[in-house]
Amino acid sequence: MIRARIAVVGSCNVDLIWHGDHLPAPGETVGNGVFQQLFGGKGANQACAAAALGAEVTMIGCVGHDPFGASVRADLEASGVATQWLHQCDDFATGTALINVDSSGENTIAVASGANRALEKQQINTALQAFDPDIVIVGFEIGIESATYALQAGHALGAATICNPSPVDLTDRSWVSDTTTIVVNEHEAIAFRGAASLFELGSRDVVITRGAFGATRHRVDQVEEFEAFKVNVVDTTGAGDAFCAALAVSDDPRFACAAAALATRSIGARTALANRDEVELLLKVQL
Repeated sequence: MIRARIAVVGSCNVDLIWHGDHLPAPGETVGNGVFQQLFGGKGANQACAAAALGAEVTMIGCVGHDPFGASVRADLEASGVATQWLHQCDDFATGTALINVDSSGENTIAVASGANRALEKQQINTALQAFDPDIVIVGFEIGIESATYALQAGHALGAATICNPSPVDLTDRSWVSDTTTIVVNEHEAIAFRGAASLFELGSRDVVITRGAFGATRHRVDQVEEFEAFKVNVVDTTGAGDAFCAALAVSDDPRFACAAAALATRSIGARTALANRDEVELLLKVQL
């Protein structure tokens, strides 16, 4: 398989994770938990996942001028992701996510976007022009205005564009027609009123992830179903990001389902990201 050149325009966070027996209800305090500080952000997760699968990856985004920002940059570089277009912002702190994970692997996530929302259009354009990617992955944690611009700029360069519109923002849908493939989970698909509604806006390819039930790929004249892979699930945080990255690398939802399953093997969004050999082995074992 040819090594893809992938630019990820997205978020970088530090994840502060609580792991316990069950998720707290509103007003409830749940004790006996375990705390971890790990790296996250949907963009950085996708970048690291794509690099682990063998792609040449650059990260386009912003971090704060703080210890979290420096550690984020170092971790990306250690993961094989280029960071020359990861900008440092003096006015906002590095993005932070507060994550609760229960004993079954389900989670709730609250995000303080911080510097992620400081990425400027000119910074995006300069990076994309210089890197000249084959594929551009974009998420909404940087804000819909920056995300829309990144998709437009990537499309104008002739790159394949993949949008993971999370968190959902319905204020502007012009980005749809500049997106080669839209990747959403079931809840996000409902918010966008399904693949048919996205087709009406100009989409040609919508992939819906369904957790333990796999994924479906919707094209105007075809729907394909892909089964999930069986692994010992510890934490589902980051599985969707691993799926998105693997789809970018392979354009194969089955390959992406395998990569997403393997990403759930330990706590944290990036601690269990699979390499290509691991994904291909799982594909062979679970035919």
